[in-house]
Amino acid sequence: MNKEYLESLYKRHSEKKDQLVVCQVADFFENTLQLLFPELGCNSTKSKAQFLEQIDGLKTILDGFLKTLKIEDSKKISEKFWAEIQTIHSLLEKDVLAMFAGDPAAKSTEEIVLTYPGFYAISAYRIANILYKLEVPILPRLITENAHSKTGIDIHPGAAIGESFCIDHGTGIVIGETTTIGNGVKIYQGVTLGALSVNKEDADIKRHPTIEDGVVIYAGATILGGRTTIGENSVVGGNVWITKSIEKNSKVYYSTDAKT
Repeated sequence: MNKEYLESLYKRHSEKKDQLVVCQVADFFENTLQLLFPELGCNSTKSKAQFLEQIDGLKTILDGFLKTLKIEDSKKISEKFWAEIQTIHSLLEKDVLAMFAGDPAAKSTEEIVLTYPGFYAISAYRIANILYKLEVPILPRLITENAHSKTGIDIHPGAAIGESFCIDHGTGIVIGETTTIGNGVKIYQGVTLGALSVNKEDADIKRHPTIEDGVVIYAGATILGGRTTIGENSVVGGNVWITKSIEKNSKVYYSTDAKT
């Protein structure tokens, strides 16, 4: 490395502003998840005092993140987040039950909590989504991208996802920022709920599809566009490419004209 490049690199380091540390954000998420699902924790809580101390510690960490981000009324934002933790927990428990009901291979709900990448990804989304709604910058994306890196499941924290969401297998799933998903939806690996275009001027409009209640989307399906709606209780088959709305109770499958 030449001297000029080293000087420019050093300047970037020396001028670096305070910012969130990725590994600390990941730890915060995992410790929050362990608070809600103690079976994930490495250590057992020995007393109520320890339990309350654990909660206070997480609150202190979140307060620190918000101060680093220089958010006004950071204390108020933190209080609003923790006020939603019971709702997050309830939604995640319903997600677990949906995954258990939807996967014949699942032997118990504990197995889902401990081993299913879909549970890990939707947990990150549920926590990040509250922070996103509170207009906290960067932190929600750090939480969901940590889950993305671990599971291969990419859920933007701005998506709107209803109750009892089931992800089966999960690898390669993409759910875009303005996606709307209803209750009791099940999706398989490789599904993309994306935008028809990626023009920057479309940043403030709905770019991603709406998936209504009870829809099942099989592996490899691609559904694009903010005006595209998959009607309730429809089934979308594997590898289907959809850019137009589908009426409720529909079945859409990929087929070829190949003859033998």
